[in-house]
Amino acid sequence: MAKLVGKPRARTMAAPIAPIASIGVPREVKRDEQRVALTPDGVRELVGHGFTVRIESGAGSGAGLSDQAFAEAGAQLVSREEAWGAHLVVKVKEPQPEEFGFLRPDLVLFTYLHLAAYPAVGRALLEAGTTAIAYETVQLDDGSLPLLAPMSEIAGRLAAQVGAHLLEKPHGGRGVLIGGCTGVRPARVVVLGAGSVGWTAARLAAAMDAEVLLLDLSPERLRQLESQRRGRLTSLVSSRSLLERLVPSADLVIGAVLVPGDRAPTLVDEGLVRRMRPGSVIVDVAIDQGGCIATSQETTHTDPVRTIHGVQHYAVGNMPGAVPFTSTEALVSVTLPYVLAIAGRGLVDAVTERPELVSGLNTVDGAVCHPGVAKALGLPNRHPMACLH
Repeated sequence: MAKLVGKPRARTMAAPIAPIASIGVPREVKRDEQRVALTPDGVRELVGHGFTVRIESGAGSGAGLSDQAFAEAGAQLVSREEAWGAHLVVKVKEPQPEEFGFLRPDLVLFTYLHLAAYPAVGRALLEAGTTAIAYETVQLDDGSLPLLAPMSEIAGRLAAQVGAHLLEKPHGGRGVLIGGCTGVRPARVVVLGAGSVGWTAARLAAAMDAEVLLLDLSPERLRQLESQRRGRLTSLVSSRSLLERLVPSADLVIGAVLVPGDRAPTLVDEGLVRRMRPGSVIVDVAIDQGGCIATSQETTHTDPVRTIHGVQHYAVGNMPGAVPFTSTEALVSVTLPYVLAIAGRGLVDAVTERPELVSGLNTVDGAVCHPGVAKALGLPNRHPMACLH
């Protein structure tokens, strides 16, 4: 990967440090992205605390949330330019190239960023000097990722559902029923990673009576999950030799590994994919961090599948966008308290009150402030509190 070169910038930190008067929500422009970053209930809560909330007209239509509902909750319905002109912009997905022109030094951006997979976005944020907080790297002391968790749960459920669907013959699969039937073996499902995505996918596949093999490097994590294990679900400590034995025999492989901020490691190389049976399926949920399957290429909901070496690859970068109503409600339920903290107290006081926000800081004033992101982009890392002061 080409390394990014960060440019030194003059210090312009007044807006990120001070309390924030206006909150903007643009309509998402990423292909097939129908979620929106606030609900009318969320707007009502923010307006009740004295904030001005600007919603771009039509921002909620894909999630079934009308402009009228937002207006009745107290939002100002505005143009895209006016939404982006707010002091704090709250989004769902990373800025797209046509939005880079809205980035500026006095802007605080709060959204999913996944900069390891989208280095051009990192370059744009650094060049603009924007303060960018990534939902996916906000991390509690126990290692959990509270703003990623609901989307991970949804993605895990979708991974099992999509995999079962693609195994059917009319959809390009081997013609295997995921749960089998009396006298016929079920599909073999190999799940890579026992985090929120992997565990949810494994549980749902097992509930559909598949034979599920859940692999993770951490015996401690697998031990935590042992009491909840049901059905034909076996947990195994992962190793290279185990992957070489299990992947070629799988009907469905679900990639669900995550290193916060950094690129996902490649666990399945092209040679293993070649050994899988024609009509088998790979669902690479980790694609939004670069993917954990060597042959994965990011796809869209409109055109979700690529067939490589006879194996169907589903690698949609915004899987929860398939269910925008559910995903929007789930996302806002966890992000709203942080929006209130950032807007109401200013960024420095907010990270003092909620120290997990420190790990959410990805870029500040032209510097990278997260070690995983810095590693992925090939740039030096600066401690976030040094960036803020």
